[in-house]
Amino acid sequence: MRFSRHITIFLIVVLGLLVYSNTFNSPFQWDESSFIEKNPAVKDLTYFFEPSKAKGSEYYGALKSRYIGYLTFALNYKIHGLDVTGYHIFNITVHILNALLVYFLVMLTFKSPFLRNSLLRGHSRYIALFSAVLFISHPVQTEAVTYIFQRLASLMTFFYLLSLTAYIKARLSKGKPYLLYVLSFVSAVLAMKTKENAFTLPVVITLYEFLFFRSKTDSLKVRIFRLVPWLLTMLIVPLTILNVDRPVWEGIGGVGYKGISRWDYLFTQFRVIVTYIRLLFLPVNQNIDYDYPVYHSFFNPEVFLSFMFLLCIFATGVYLLYRSRKTPDLRVIAFGIFWFFITLSVESSIIPIPMIIAEYRIYLPSIGVFLATLSGMFLFTQRLSNKRMQVAVISLFLLLLVALSITAYLRNSVWESRISLWEDTVKKSPMKARVHDNLGASYWEKGLTTKAIEHLETAVRLDPGNARAHYNLGVYYGAVGNVRKEIEHYQLALNIKPDAEIYTNLGTAYTAVHQYEDAIHAFKKALRLKPRDPITYNNLGNVYYFLRNFQKAQENYERAKSIDPYYPDPRYNLIQVYIALGDYNGVVSELAELKKVSPEYAQKILRDKDYLEFMRLK
Repeated sequence: MRFSRHITIFLIVVLGLLVYSNTFNSPFQWDESSFIEKNPAVKDLTYFFEPSKAKGSEYYGALKSRYIGYLTFALNYKIHGLDVTGYHIFNITVHILNALLVYFLVMLTFKSPFLRNSLLRGHSRYIALFSAVLFISHPVQTEAVTYIFQRLASLMTFFYLLSLTAYIKARLSKGKPYLLYVLSFVSAVLAMKTKENAFTLPVVITLYEFLFFRSKTDSLKVRIFRLVPWLLTMLIVPLTILNVDRPVWEGIGGVGYKGISRWDYLFTQFRVIVTYIRLLFLPVNQNIDYDYPVYHSFFNPEVFLSFMFLLCIFATGVYLLYRSRKTPDLRVIAFGIFWFFITLSVESSIIPIPMIIAEYRIYLPSIGVFLATLSGMFLFTQRLSNKRMQVAVISLFLLLLVALSITAYLRNSVWESRISLWEDTVKKSPMKARVHDNLGASYWEKGLTTKAIEHLETAVRLDPGNARAHYNLGVYYGAVGNVRKEIEHYQLALNIKPDAEIYTNLGTAYTAVHQYEDAIHAFKKALRLKPRDPITYNNLGNVYYFLRNFQKAQENYERAKSIDPYYPDPRYNLIQVYIALGDYNGVVSELAELKKVSPEYAQKILRDKDYLEFMRLK
């Protein structure tokens, strides 16, 4: 086969579009409601010019540490609002670009000085092509691409690969490639500000420098000095985390995780990494929320055997590195093995992260596995004297590629709705309360009340201490008008875990039954936990409005409006206050602003009897 570079790029792009062609309308899933749909930082670009505006909010840490990732969400929102198609186009584009960078990375690697006499150099284009198409079509990548919020993993990988390939290209250049070095350095910084596991990038660049480049003119000191700018970027992640006054594990995981000790997490990760390897070679029973056991002893047979298995793989990498002095191609396999362990080290180490296992975490590490496996396969076929055997091996790989592409397409079909995703998850994790909770919420959105309550009750039965399940039951009972049961479940949830949102809903429930003092008490507790919540301020303003305390009502509506200028409710309610106070100028001014923010709410005011009577009298 003879493929030009343009045809190769075309094949990679087309394959990526085909595999993900059924994802453009997949809805926001799971925690995307909090991270994207309800996140004020995503809805207002001024937060990115002045991040300190978010200080004190639950989003501040993520905004600071994952600035570039959240900026892309904000730009998506600016252009597309909450239309998911634009978000998916961005994610798929990044995935395709990553596959192209994998292709160029492999091509550049076989041009490195160490591989000048490589047996595989003549096959580099095919190893590069197969690595790229395997990367783009493998079903294990779907979570990092189709799950919109996990673009943090794919976007970080883009900057990671761009930085490395630009560095390699600069090192191979015979001129003065200062722009390539600048591009590599800037990309490294952007990677660090997208997701924390970019912390390993300088380690990989350093490893690459000493594995694939020889220098007769540059001393060791010169080579290390050249790497200093990239090594200094490793300070970005820890300094960012310290700057937002959050523990290291919170910065990496996004939220605190106290349910597992560091050592238990590490022991469990030995099993998890073996699962990741299994998924790369046998991608079956994929799951967005694994019901994974926690291991408490290194000497548990499953943990110990997993550790020995991983140690053997790593030792194989060391052995191949040693043998590569005589057989250069073995160094590529060794590098792929080291890549896998290094890039996985941040999320599968001693720092506990809320999700014990998540498929998106092997998006970047998978590149090392693909490179090592394909290099080994081509080296094996190269040494086969039988041409028919060579053709058979390559043919089997192509059949495997087709099977993986179909599997990835089918896996993507599970993401087509919230119900289909969580029904699939419940089948695979039937004893996990959280998945029943999420499926119940998905049924509720579609008006399937009976099924929703059934799964919420299952969640509470499986985990009586599940505050979220009690909270959701409270929401559902409130929606069907059973305020007594609503308040009961909110109180049960708060007994388990105080939470600002639950206090806010409890205050709203008390307001509905005219228990205004209890409502004020609940709203104030919510604001102590979440001082910059516009919804709580708006609802507290409503209580004061009902009590005819218009001054306090106005203060709270103004505070809500200042936190989220695009939230229409406090503006609408302020007009009601101005009508009650007889403030004509206030009504006119606020209505003009409301028309800009929400024409629908403005029309609602224009049809309001109190407004019409007020304007008639004025």
